[in-house]
Amino acid sequence: MSASPLFVPLTLPNGLVVPNRIAKAAMEENLADPEHLPGPALLRLYSRWADGGAGLILTGNVMIDARALTGPGGVVLDDAQPLAPFAAWARAIGAGGGLAWMQINHPGRQVYAAMRQETVAPSAVSLRMGRFSGLFPPPRALTGEEIADIVARFALTASRAEQAGFAGVQIHAAHGYLLSQFLSPLSNLRTDAWGGSLENRARLLLDVVRAVRARVSPGFGVGVKLNSADFQRGGFAQQDALQIVCWLGALPVDLVELSGGSYESPAMTGKASSSTIAREAYFVEFAREIAAEASMPIMVTGGIRRRAVAEAALVPSDGRTAIALVGLARALAYAPDLPNHWRTGERDVALPSVGWSSPSLSSVAQMAMTKAQLGRMGKGRQPQSRPRPVLSMLSQQIADARRTRAYRRWIVRHREAAGTTS
Repeated sequence: MSASPLFVPLTLPNGLVVPNRIAKAAMEENLADPEHLPGPALLRLYSRWADGGAGLILTGNVMIDARALTGPGGVVLDDAQPLAPFAAWARAIGAGGGLAWMQINHPGRQVYAAMRQETVAPSAVSLRMGRFSGLFPPPRALTGEEIADIVARFALTASRAEQAGFAGVQIHAAHGYLLSQFLSPLSNLRTDAWGGSLENRARLLLDVVRAVRARVSPGFGVGVKLNSADFQRGGFAQQDALQIVCWLGALPVDLVELSGGSYESPAMTGKASSSTIAREAYFVEFAREIAAEASMPIMVTGGIRRRAVAEAALVPSDGRTAIALVGLARALAYAPDLPNHWRTGERDVALPSVGWSSPSLSSVAQMAMTKAQLGRMGKGRQPQSRPRPVLSMLSQQIADARRTRAYRRWIVRHREAAGTTS
């Protein structure tokens, strides 16, 4: 088989070498053990991906604050959690030769009401999701002291990730989570140093990156996941993303992944532009323009499932700036060894779709079907090629209800272990 650009190593600015140009992008698994640690299910799942051939493997959301989870069954890494399970996770991910990076996050206002935790955000602006808005409680605006605490928590989690053996972290500033909320003029209505101009709205993200850099070693990777746009009128736009990428390059940052959307406008599930090939790689056009100005490698994620599309992102035929890494998400839920098949020139993967009249319900069903495959692999089983959307949704709802009840019991124990009532 002739050489493919997908299997050329990439050296990051800090010297880390990614063995190939394929990344397993982050997907929320909701498979933590009862103590919100990476247990057997996550180790089995990530062992499958480690054997699958991706050069960079990003975990799903790891939460910096036990009071703020994106969903039930999420992993938490704060100062009260033991490191041994994370060390086992890092070893499992790195066993196949790829780099193990931990995605770290705070959800801000995107916390389900059923979790029964106070919700915080840049401003007291509720999510607007039509009939689904009631799933999320109205948030309270963060104080300056609380913002400083969040910066410190990101740095602590990154430091502990390095201690556990991870090769890097990715700071999640996309998809409408807290750092993304600060960036958007729709959710950030502050009039202090954290709001108003883009420079002020970006202050939290840049402070988080600086704090993380100060706590980890020079050889530890620091990346950022950033929206190319949030696809909302008057919201975070491509020119904003370009400016922030330039600011990040001065800190520095080793890798920026570009995605898009939020809970209110879920482009990350596949509802963005239809102008790209078979709706694959739907953020590539944005990413190439940003890559032309960026000082660090750019990774793009969004619907890629065919080798030809991935290669075209890396080596564009029109002479435009190339993308450095392609991220695969849903494709690896259905074919965890897809990179190995691409290496030998074998198959692509067909992803099931949901064509219901309601785009919101279709998006929910699609995510439930994907999570069902992660759950199957966490149990040591094979993914299904044609899962049933209704059954996947019902199973997800039942599992989420059980995990939510378990979380409400756990958070009491965790607060006692941490010696706090906050």
